[in-house]
Amino acid sequence: MKTFTLKSIAAGLLLSASSFAFAADIDMNADANDLAIKGFDPVAYFTMDKAVNGSPDYTATYKGAIYQFSSESHRDMFRANPAKYAPQYGGYCAFGVAMEKKFDTDPNAWKIIADKLYLNLNKDVQKRWAQDTTAYIEQSDSNWFDIKNKTVAELSEAE
Repeated sequence: MKTFTLKSIAAGLLLSASSFAFAADIDMNADANDLAIKGFDPVAYFTMDKAVNGSPDYTATYKGAIYQFSSESHRDMFRANPAKYAPQYGGYCAFGVAMEKKFDTDPNAWKIIADKLYLNLNKDVQKRWAQDTTAYIEQSDSNWFDIKNKTVAELSEAE
């Protein structure tokens, strides 16, 4: 069994941090075209219990990021209550936010806890995060207020 330390995970996360761009709002993780969650349907995580690709035929904008949906009904559910379905921490890696960093995410590394969607960088990081989600969520909630309006570069400079 592989063992991951915070230091080794942080090093791996830093390598991937520069691989994504930002939406109009700095607190949102989106690609160069402002697409959130790499085009995956945020409502499907809740209604279908799986990661599902969205379609450019069904979109909605929230906090400057564009979300895609697999159906018109999912888009309408999101529009009615975007805060319910949008991923926590602007779609940045929940584990990374616990470490005061903003890292991209893999839409397949996800978990719903207390009716909130959390994404992680990848499945390995998600395994580490899952070892104590309660503590990591508490730490991320605390950190998010301070880092949500900082860029990835600003957070890297703080090291």
